[in-house]
Amino acid sequence: MPKPLIFAALLSSNCVALAATAGVEEQRIPTANAAMPEVVSRYSAFVDDLSKQYAQANDELKVTQTVAKLGQRVWQQAVRDVQSGHPDDRSLYWSRLQMRDALSKQKPAFNIAGWQQEVLLNAVERASRGFSDINFAEDSQIKILLTGFDPFFLDRHIDQSNPSGVVALALDGYRFEVNGKKAQIETVMIPVRYEDFDAGIIESLLTPAYRRNQLDMVFTVSMGRDNFDIERFPGRNRSAKAPDNRNVYTGADKEHPQAPKLDGKTLNGPEFVEFSLPVTAMQQVTGRWTVNDNHQVTTLSRGSFASGSLAELQNETSVEGSGGGYLSNEISYRAILLKNQLNSTIPTGHIHTPRLQGYDAEMEQQIVEQVQQMIAAAAATR
Repeated sequence: MPKPLIFAALLSSNCVALAATAGVEEQRIPTANAAMPEVVSRYSAFVDDLSKQYAQANDELKVTQTVAKLGQRVWQQAVRDVQSGHPDDRSLYWSRLQMRDALSKQKPAFNIAGWQQEVLLNAVERASRGFSDINFAEDSQIKILLTGFDPFFLDRHIDQSNPSGVVALALDGYRFEVNGKKAQIETVMIPVRYEDFDAGIIESLLTPAYRRNQLDMVFTVSMGRDNFDIERFPGRNRSAKAPDNRNVYTGADKEHPQAPKLDGKTLNGPEFVEFSLPVTAMQQVTGRWTVNDNHQVTTLSRGSFASGSLAELQNETSVEGSGGGYLSNEISYRAILLKNQLNSTIPTGHIHTPRLQGYDAEMEQQIVEQVQQMIAAAAATR
């Protein structure tokens, strides 16, 4: 029987805060439905089922279990669809929002309290992102966790896909052999929301794994630039002027970088950290795109430059890490910082995929295939 890791069920109690600014994403549903109805309605049966069962629910415990189960079923269906030749992450994103919308607007057959509604919203969030579906087979000798991101910048392109999300869906549960060892990848989807990061979603996911060295590799993945970039020096500070998916701005920019939060306090850590992925092996993979070992950073005193080492960055103030100044840089920084704090030996780092505008099935499938090869090459070093 597959064995769920301990951390699979652990999402911080701070998750009650994740829905505090909800609504902005859900308000885009009509626009998305008008632009791409077949994408938005692909999993409508699950949304309708949730709405029906929620309206009839009269048991507080059972309704939470029902919501979580339907969220997990949407995740699993999206995984099946992508792995059967439909490389699209967008239907999962939009169906999750429709589920959230139903839970926010409808009422069950009992007098539900506000905090209970937050519990239900968090249950569907967690389950539909794969957090409750991390199951490694007993015979897996190399266990790999990979994170993808939701689509973002949707006010610019409502039809936007995120190749990292497609990668996560395509590789969830993927098993392969390398050097006579059985390897397995499990994946989760991360929201593009500052609030979730400040509440500790990354730390809650990874702390048990790092503390117990339950995994053999951690890859965080996001959409980036022209080629593949493996980000060597993630930086601590936020500096992107871009909003998150709830149109929240941090107020940071390149002249005024800001440190992120954790549990209401400033996230403490060095200005830069360094990945521990086997980059040389990963760069041997050939494909449509070059695989770069990206050393580029930006600091307040020196501007943008390629750093040769962490020592060179010791007295600098981070503006942009190798991964930039947005959440794709931050997820890598938080993961590596936590790994270092817990003295874990798990190789950890970030892959930026080539970027695209809108949706391109052929390109996204090619991205999946090249990432799959890169991970296999990395696993061969274990």
